[in-house]
Amino acid sequence: MTDHPFRPTIPTMEARVYEGWPKGDFVYEPKWDGFRSLSWSAPALRLDSRNERPLLRYFPELTVALEQLPAGTVVDGEIVVVVDGATDFDALQQRIHPAQSRVEMLSKATPAELVAFDLLAHEGEDLRGRPFRERRERLVELASRLEHPWHLTPQTADEEVAKVWFDEFESAGCDGIIAKDPESTYQSGKRAMIKIKHRRTIDVVVGGFREHKDGGKIGSLLLGLYNSNGDLHFIGHCSGFPDTDRVEIFRRFQELAVDSSFGEAARSPGAVSRWSAGQDKSWTPVQPGVVIEVSYDQLEGDRFRHAARFHRWRPDKTAEECTMDQLERPEGPGFADVVDRNGE
Repeated sequence: MTDHPFRPTIPTMEARVYEGWPKGDFVYEPKWDGFRSLSWSAPALRLDSRNERPLLRYFPELTVALEQLPAGTVVDGEIVVVVDGATDFDALQQRIHPAQSRVEMLSKATPAELVAFDLLAHEGEDLRGRPFRERRERLVELASRLEHPWHLTPQTADEEVAKVWFDEFESAGCDGIIAKDPESTYQSGKRAMIKIKHRRTIDVVVGGFREHKDGGKIGSLLLGLYNSNGDLHFIGHCSGFPDTDRVEIFRRFQELAVDSSFGEAARSPGAVSRWSAGQDKSWTPVQPGVVIEVSYDQLEGDRFRHAARFHRWRPDKTAEECTMDQLERPEGPGFADVVDRNGE
């Protein structure tokens, strides 16, 4: 049986975030919201994360996908869970569970799928030194013979088409666009691609804070929006303040400390999960009233997917004006309508 031309594991090629659209000759692909993974075929089936950890134990239903690959083949892609026509990162995170019974139950309740976007090896041939345009051609040909749960991500060389995708595909779970040099080799562990991400601004209410690990200065602010019941719903946090301002901000919010801020019926911060085990999740509620403007890149349900970015204080706005209806809900095609296209 044909072996792989290089030994597992290897780091994936990464992308650097770019503000705006890069100049030059690029091809463009949707950036899917999932777990980056390398899929290894026989003679040793593997599913590895971007940090080279084994994932197949948590996604046993993807064994059938790996078995479809010809021996000696390695595919770079994304593991996704699709719920109601869009990728669902919360459902995907729940798949990483220590209990085997839970893993087996979730593999049937929320089965994962694979989106392929690069081909590192094919039938024992190392393709990492070949230009991406050639690797893509080989991947397209391979994907034509693969069945569910495999998908081939769409690609275009037209920047205007990519800009349409940037807006229209968000409803399917696309959280941005990846720009790739068609002549580039596969550069493991390097940020050799470009990621263009969504960024929106919103006014939010400060509902609490966490103290910095060094003590005596602000670590992060906990943010909320009022829901239809009038409760302050925790939506995320922001940090990254200049060191010169951290002490002053900490003192300011210490003076506003109260017993509670976020509504009991609304989402609240501080819950400990297996993702935050060992971390100090303690926080101090403050009197809702201070409004700030932040930017965020993506929503996951009714919260920010990643940390928000502080922009400015908004003393001209009242807390009551900061409601959930500010959140933009993307509309457009579903995941199944987007993947497996061959471009424009």
